[in-house]
Amino acid sequence: MKKRMTLSWMFALLCCLPIFAQMQDPVQFKAEWKNLSATEAEIVFTGTIDAGWHVYSTNLEEGGPTSATFNVDEIVGAELVGKLIPGNGEIEQIDPIFNMQVRYFEGTAKFTQKVRLTGGDYTVKGYLEYGACNDENCLPPTAVDFSYSGKLDAPSANAPVKSDVVPVSSAPADTTSVASADVPAPSAQLKGTTDYWKPVIKELSEFGETQQQDTHSWVYIFFAGFIGGLLALFTPCVWPIIPMTVSFFLKRSKDKKKGIRDAWTYGASIVVIYVALGLAITLIFGASALNALSTNAIFNIFFFLMLVVFAASFFGAFEITLPSKWSNAVDSKAESTTGLLSIFLMAFTLSLVSFSCTGPIIGFLLVEVSTTGSIIAPALGMLGFAIALALPFTLFAMFPSWLKSMPKSGGWMNVIKVVLGFLELAFALKFLSVADLAYGWRLLDRETFLALWIVIFGLLGMYLLGKIKFPHDDDSNKVGVGRFFLALISLAFAVYMIPGLWGAPLKAVSAFAPPMQTQDFNLYKNEVHAKFMDFDAGMEYARQQGKPVMIDFTGYGCVNCRKMELAVWTDPQVSKLLTEDYVLITLYVDEKTKLPEPIKVMENGKERTLRTVGDKWSYLQRSKFGANAQPFYVLLDNEGNPLNKSYSYDEDVAKYIDFLQTGLKNYKK
Repeated sequence: MKKRMTLSWMFALLCCLPIFAQMQDPVQFKAEWKNLSATEAEIVFTGTIDAGWHVYSTNLEEGGPTSATFNVDEIVGAELVGKLIPGNGEIEQIDPIFNMQVRYFEGTAKFTQKVRLTGGDYTVKGYLEYGACNDENCLPPTAVDFSYSGKLDAPSANAPVKSDVVPVSSAPADTTSVASADVPAPSAQLKGTTDYWKPVIKELSEFGETQQQDTHSWVYIFFAGFIGGLLALFTPCVWPIIPMTVSFFLKRSKDKKKGIRDAWTYGASIVVIYVALGLAITLIFGASALNALSTNAIFNIFFFLMLVVFAASFFGAFEITLPSKWSNAVDSKAESTTGLLSIFLMAFTLSLVSFSCTGPIIGFLLVEVSTTGSIIAPALGMLGFAIALALPFTLFAMFPSWLKSMPKSGGWMNVIKVVLGFLELAFALKFLSVADLAYGWRLLDRETFLALWIVIFGLLGMYLLGKIKFPHDDDSNKVGVGRFFLALISLAFAVYMIPGLWGAPLKAVSAFAPPMQTQDFNLYKNEVHAKFMDFDAGMEYARQQGKPVMIDFTGYGCVNCRKMELAVWTDPQVSKLLTEDYVLITLYVDEKTKLPEPIKVMENGKERTLRTVGDKWSYLQRSKFGANAQPFYVLLDNEGNPLNKSYSYDEDVAKYIDFLQTGLKNYKK
């Protein structure tokens, strides 16, 4: 789960430690040599993982996240036995973006490699490489270096193995504090004709470099619940109860103030009941289970079926009701008690008798917010729902004259139920899509998904125009102005999605539709491609052309990098800025191509070996910019100096355009 600080603590940290804001060190590994027999040993890697992060296991498919691998630099007098073996506790989930199954560890991770000693002096040097991600970004492939040596005498059945050298390094280089004074100048192998590699962490901090906080999701969850509560108000199970309940509170007491107070207590009881339901969801499933819901195939099939049943209920096929004896028992208890308990039981009775209308809305809301992975999401969503549901009871009690202006119950409430049924049917396909990707059925590729959504929203528009009837609809053929505009919106949305059948990105539905790689027929070619994949070559070209540079630190296994490229880079204004005004350099920090020869660098007083092209770009990101997560975008002038603060994962196109335009203005100055 994402960690949050109070604003005061965050402000203090940013003031005192601005250069560390982007660095993350969520995983700590140690390596140990363990003797198994006279001629066999094993190297055990044990890692501690911060909450919200996970480390990927071994042997994942190509094109996905970074697998854990055992790599040998030197081995003498010994040989490897088998492959790197992951420990217990693997979690297996589908990654819908990469359309593949992944395995990873949370909390702790363990990997073991067996070694057989062949006699005489032995030396085993190498490194464990692993990948780590959270919900927002990923770290570049990280190495855990080790070096063991010793001497094996003529082996006997019970002779112990002597190892007289401890590991040179049993943990990854510390990247939690990279200040410009601590980073030695890179070796000549890392420099071009100009020292573009010089650290600019201090300069970035002068632009107001901060770590972005993810409060948007909390606001979204609350308002999603609030809107769900408003919709529930206008259903046949709730709307007719409002005037009856308010009149009851005002008439049963001669004191108007007491009647208003009772109505407020009634509303507060509704809030308590539904928030308790949200908390119960968290307590029953737990934080880790909620985090797994978003990609678990079995859960997603269950959610799909549940939403289809709810949709059928709203269409009039049947009514979902709780046993009548439950509501009767609570109602009789409310009548036999007095005071606050009586009011609370009345609110509980409302929750039970209105379940046939509110149940599908609550079910959909809980499914949607639970899959965000936030512990408080269910309670926060239910808080928004309950406030919207309780609001009219308290407002009408305070202003009873408003009751006269309430719309009368009628067929319009059934229209709302049917519209909700169409929406639940559409969202059900989202969950079926995840299961489809998990099992590789290929039943719901992107164009199939879009075709179904086009049909659903087209039928919704036809229903609102009165061309389709359901069992509970009246026989009136009149279409009000409100229904007409809703039909217009629904039909327009269906038409909007049609180009997606040929590969258009459809940003409005990118969060729901299957990934673009499942599209069989794609005519859309408006992707932005980098001019250079090499930092020094790109910087030299920018100097010759007199253009500023945007560095895109990315990774093949970076999900949010792909989201940014699809949702933001395809915007015409962003595309124009990146292709015409900037020299775009994309650097993959998980690129596995070997360097011509390993490069030794000193980082925070420790020697580190760069073996791959990805290692080189990852070191550049840490040493020059003080960051190690992707996506990471930074704007530079021809000398390698920053033109604006960096930009991470945020799909706000207007904000990204401002980021690019501010860099251009500063460059022209």
